[in-house]
Amino acid sequence: MSIEPQLRSDLANIVEPQLVRTLEQLGFLGEVSEVDGQVRVELVLPVTAWPNLALLEAEVLERAPGANVSVRTMNDEQRLELRNFLRGAMASDPGPGHHDHGDAQPRFMAKLSKTRILGISSGKGGVGKSSVTVNLAISLARAGYQVGVLDADVYGFSLPKMLGALNDPIVLGDTVIPTLAHGIRCVSMGYFVPDEQPVIWRGPMLHKAIEQLVTEAWWDEPDFLLIDMPPGTGDVALTLSEVLPRIEMYVVTTPQAAAQRVAQRSAYAARKLKLAVRGVIENMSWFTGDDAKRYEIFGSGGGEKLAAELGVALLGQIPLEMALRSGGDIGEPVVVAHPESDAALAFVALAANVAAQGPARVYRQELRLV
Repeated sequence: MSIEPQLRSDLANIVEPQLVRTLEQLGFLGEVSEVDGQVRVELVLPVTAWPNLALLEAEVLERAPGANVSVRTMNDEQRLELRNFLRGAMASDPGPGHHDHGDAQPRFMAKLSKTRILGISSGKGGVGKSSVTVNLAISLARAGYQVGVLDADVYGFSLPKMLGALNDPIVLGDTVIPTLAHGIRCVSMGYFVPDEQPVIWRGPMLHKAIEQLVTEAWWDEPDFLLIDMPPGTGDVALTLSEVLPRIEMYVVTTPQAAAQRVAQRSAYAARKLKLAVRGVIENMSWFTGDDAKRYEIFGSGGGEKLAAELGVALLGQIPLEMALRSGGDIGEPVVVAHPESDAALAFVALAANVAAQGPARVYRQELRLV
C-alpha cells in the first residue's frame, strides 16, 4: 500500500508559525510524490524568501526523513486565494479549505473577543516607553500568550530595530502579514519608510495610516495586542481611541516628579476619551552599582504617586541597566539576551501582573439593553 496518502495528511497538518494555520488551509503544500524510493515534497509559498522556510523544511523532514523538498512561488491567482482566505479568517475562522472573501471588521476588535488591547503611553518622550513595550510583549509571549505589537509611534518608530526583526512584513494586496520576532507579531511604520526619512503628515493621513495598520494586518485573534503609542495626546491617540474603543491604557513614567506630572496629563486625556487607565509602569527606577547599593538617579516615588492620584495600581518598577539600553540599540531585548537580569525579571513580574488584571470591561450579550 502506498504511504503517500498518509504522508500527505501528516504534511498537510503542519502549522505555519507566522500565520498559525496548516499548510493545507494556506495552500502551501504542493505535490507530494515518491519516485524511485525518493519522497518529493513541494512547498508553494507566497514569496521566494518566505521568512519561515527553514522551519517548514525542518518540519517536513521530521515527518518525511530524507525527502527532497522543493519550493515554488505562488502565482497571482494563488496569492489572491491566500489573501481571500486570510481576510475571511480575520473576521471568523472559516475552517479548512474554505476561502472566504470577507472584509468585515477584524475579529480581535469585536466586543466579545478574547483579545486585550493594551496602549502603552507616556506624557513625553525619553521615558523608555518603547523598551517597556518590547520587553513586556516578549515576556507575555514567553508566558504562553499569543501577542502582537503595533508600533503606532508614527513620528518616532523604533520597534523594528529594538526587536532585531530581520524580515519586512509581506504584503498581499491589502493584507499585511506582520514580521514575527521572538514569538510576537509586529507591524511598524518603520517597515514602510526609510529609516532616515521623516514622516510629515497631517491628521487625516495619520488617521488613515493607523486605521490600515490596525485593520489590514494579519493579527489573527491574539491574547494581547500591545500598541506603542506616541508621546502626548495628539492625533494618533485620538485615532486609536476611535478605532479601538476597547483599548486599555498603561502609563509609563520615571520616578522623577516632572515626568510624573506630564504622564498624569496623558492619563487624564485617556479618561476624557473614555478609555480605561489600568495601571502605571515606572521605568528607570534605580541603578544597582558594583557595590550592590541602589542609586535612585532619577529620584523616587513618581510612579507610586501617579498611581495613587489615578486610583490605579503601580504594576511594575523597572531598574536602569546597561543591558536594557544596549539591547534596544542592537536588537537584543534584555528579556531575551539577559533573562536572569533584574530588569528582565522585573518585566516577567510586570507581565504576570498585567495578565492577572483581566480585561478592563466584560461585555455580556445577555446584559445588553434593547
